Amino acid sequence: MFLDVSHLAVRYAGRPRPAVDDVSFGLAAGEIGVLIGPSGCGKTTLLRTVAGLEPAQAGEIRLSGKVVSSAGLQVPAEQRRIGMVFQDYALFPHLDVGRNVGFGLAALPRAERAARVAEVLALVGLEGAERRAPHELSGGQQQRVALARALAPRPQLLLLDEPFSNLDVELRERLAHEVRGILKAAKATALFVTHDQLEAFAIGDAIGVMHEGRLHQWADAYTLYHRPATRFVADFIGHGVFAPVTVTHGDTGLRVETPLGPVNGSAAAQAAASLQGNGPLDLLLRADDVVHDDAAPIKAEVLRKAFRGSEFLYTLRLASGEVVLAHVPSHHDHRIGEWIGVRADLDHVVTFPRGG
Repeated sequence: MFLDVSHLAVRYAGRPRPAVDDVSFGLAAGEIGVLIGPSGCGKTTLLRTVAGLEPAQAGEIRLSGKVVSSAGLQVPAEQRRIGMVFQDYALFPHLDVGRNVGFGLAALPRAERAARVAEVLALVGLEGAERRAPHELSGGQQQRVALARALAPRPQLLLLDEPFSNLDVELRERLAHEVRGILKAAKATALFVTHDQLEAFAIGDAIGVMHEGRLHQWADAYTLYHRPATRFVADFIGHGVFAPVTVTHGDTGLRVETPLGPVNGSAAAQAAASLQGNGPLDLLLRADDVVHDDAAPIKAEVLRKAFRGSEFLYTLRLASGEVVLAHVPSHHDHRIGEWIGVRADLDHVVTFPRGG
């Protein structure tokens, strides 16, 4: 692994719980990793420790095979060849774009410095912007200048701390896709911190979900969504609810029952395998596991609906009292309080101890 974090722990004096608690993950060269989680979960502390701005009390960080942080070693930040992009861009307002981008290239001859500045500005789609002032640029353009400045010295690792948090929602997702393209074109290895799932899904090859200092899962977006390792990941990623599930033994074998009826096919085999030998369990039901079907025998009352353009996100209450979510095409515009037919359509069965 190009970046290898092993059993890392970071503690602040006076706090009962470590800010980072026994965290391990790795990034291959050219990969983009994302740390996501609620405020105060430790993701920014972890990023700052990788940068060399916070000391680790336990564990180890290796960059390109070399130990840069351990309980007995702290390589200074300026010797790690790490670039950083901050949420406030940190551009120098008195310098034009060219001098902002070239700020870390003072050791290069003037012509070589100018060529590198032009190269990275072209990479971020701002060719010829060298003489413009930062205040003349939009928020998205300023963020690209900050990215160009971080890439200019050819760092071995790029760290981005919530770089889009000051931008509007639509621009954030679009810029996340653009930045991913820029980082891939630059063959950069990067670690990115965000609290926005759409950003994480748009930019990350691997995503780490953190909570209370611990890394609950490090995987690609598909795995996090469909095969969450912990109940926290299942609850934090995507839209879903937990519903009780039971297994009964009948003449035809195991029968897996949910509030939306029995689970059939390969999903039933998955459920039965996960349920045998355990106590009461809850089944994770994603919004895309629940299908609106007028012919279904199970009915649900529409409690809330959120219009998403091509679809609604319905919050539904079954006659049994269980609440589920469902993505429904937006031409099915049902009233609050209306009862509609629903059924389960499960490809992945994920269960957790009930109430855990």
